[in-house]
Amino acid sequence: MITSLCRLLRPKSGKHIPRVPAGARYYVIGDIHGCLDLLESLADAIESEDRDLPPADTTIVLLGDLIDRGPDSAGVLDFAQQWQARRDVRILAGNHEDMFLQCFDQIEVLRNFLKYGGRETLLSYGLEKARYNSMSLEELFDELPGIVPQADREFMAQFEECLVAGDYLFAHAGVDLSRPALDQNRRDLLWIRNRFLEQEGPYSHVVVHGHTIFDRVEHRGHRIGIDTGAYSSGRLTSLVLEGSSQRGIAAVRRNETIEIETEEYHR
Repeated sequence: MITSLCRLLRPKSGKHIPRVPAGARYYVIGDIHGCLDLLESLADAIESEDRDLPPADTTIVLLGDLIDRGPDSAGVLDFAQQWQARRDVRILAGNHEDMFLQCFDQIEVLRNFLKYGGRETLLSYGLEKARYNSMSLEELFDELPGIVPQADREFMAQFEECLVAGDYLFAHAGVDLSRPALDQNRRDLLWIRNRFLEQEGPYSHVVVHGHTIFDRVEHRGHRIGIDTGAYSSGRLTSLVLEGSSQRGIAAVRRNETIEIETEEYHR
């Protein structure tokens, strides 16, 4: 049971159109994967829009996988901490944070971590490429605590597993649809893929998730996938939820510039 790790705001029974609680506004951001420039641009756009809109109880939700693959995971973690200090930013654990934290105790996890973007994460902490290339796995394992600050490890360790708001459930990877929303296990929330994607709804909540890359936001009724592959596509997407409305804001890298795109979703 993970009841203590989720904020439950009971969905209204008999409601076919999902809603977040009255007076609330949510900006839910998909997998960042070390793309600091896209995150900064998207955050600026979110802050600007939120100032221009009528006042609301605004929450930013980062859906996990802040690190790996992209060029500046250390910078993303620093930005996330600073953003969280200024406003209500809820951060969910992704499978990449889960794997990274296990690297400090299990050398075999470190071996796999390096294959899936971990090399870029360690280089973002100032480890020189030549030094990295010359190190054995055992040497890297021994030096890892000196490369990554303890403060960043503690920051990642306190990421939440899921968040429920009104008729929505936010999780990094998804859920086991055969189990109640508040009776999910950590591994499914952070790692599930095909078993979740291939299951048909309906479900008690609309699950907003990352983890699996789609070209654009994927709406499937009982789930919405918002990982648009920032590190490979140059598109970082936020789903904006207010009342019963759903819309999108994306930071998109085009050549040397980053543009902001907005989109209304009609259901």
